[in-house]
Amino acid sequence: GTGMGLPAAVRDRVAAVHRGSALPERLRLYDGWAARYEQDVAALEYRAPHLAAASLSFAFPAPREGARLLDVACGTGLVARELHRRGFRCLHGVDGSEGMLEQARSTGLYQELRRCVLGREPLPAPAEHYDAVTVVGALGEGQVPSTALPELLRVTKPGGFLCLTTRSNPSNLRYKAELEVALGQLEQSGAWQKLLAQEVEYWERATTEEESTQGTGYISGVVYIYQKCPVPHLDEG
Repeated sequence: GTGMGLPAAVRDRVAAVHRGSALPERLRLYDGWAARYEQDVAALEYRAPHLAAASLSFAFPAPREGARLLDVACGTGLVARELHRRGFRCLHGVDGSEGMLEQARSTGLYQELRRCVLGREPLPAPAEHYDAVTVVGALGEGQVPSTALPELLRVTKPGGFLCLTTRSNPSNLRYKAELEVALGQLEQSGAWQKLLAQEVEYWERATTEEESTQGTGYISGVVYIYQKCPVPHLDEG
């Protein structure tokens, strides 16, 4: 069965943004997709926001209310919804698409939202500003380049957490390999330490037979959690 049980229109919209189009064209596609995005990803059974937020919550020390989080490539606010449910209240978001930011604004979950195309421009934040930074779903072929990792680190406080995800489907494997080299180099240089790299088999529904993991109809993905060094030491006594 081609299309893995997904409506053709959903399949086409997802495929369009993942195709190797130039950045302005892709941002235009995201703008146009924004209003239908959440119903489309529900059809995809897209689990990354839930999995990422759960992993970050597990690593993150209490209390959460005052912790400042940056949701990079925030889209319509799916990650914010999951973080909010887990007690995070101070959420800032950036995205390259104005259409997506409009949807995110309407959730009322973010205290601050700004347009930023990561990889093209710096994040609109001072150094060591955030207790945690999330990039869920945007680290992929033709999206946010792995060269943006130092910029994510720059805005994270020492001891702060970074939660990143990528897909393990065939068309993203080259990107994933590059990403893992970059992640490893930053770890070797002492910039951060890896707390988690969790491979997830049922990440979302595949849009084509070729992308599906062993004919399951799903693609797999991975959640990474890193902690920026130096990790603050607990005071004795």
